[in-house]
Amino acid sequence: MSATKFLAGFIVGGAIGAIAGVLLAPKSGEETRAMIADTTKDVLNRANETVKEIQNKADDVVSDMQKKGDEIKEKLQNLLNQQKEQQPAEQN
Repeated sequence: MSATKFLAGFIVGGAIGAIAGVLLAPKSGEETRAMIADTTKDVLNRANETVKEIQNKADDVVSDMQKKGDEIKEKLQNLLNQQKEQQPAEQN
């Protein structure tokens, strides 16, 4: 599952839950509006936290891939250098 689909589902699920809660709650209009505002803030805060977590994980993955790429590059360079060193010895 992609992070985008997860985040979209998270936000939609939160919104549906908030709407259901508002519709089923026996409160006055003012209380309902205040509850909607609070719920919206909570959903947005959770969505922001989720986005930050996903970004941190993505940053970690990119960093790991860069390190592994650098290691592979270094190993290939070492192999090429060894190959170059062996060629003149074989020609003599």
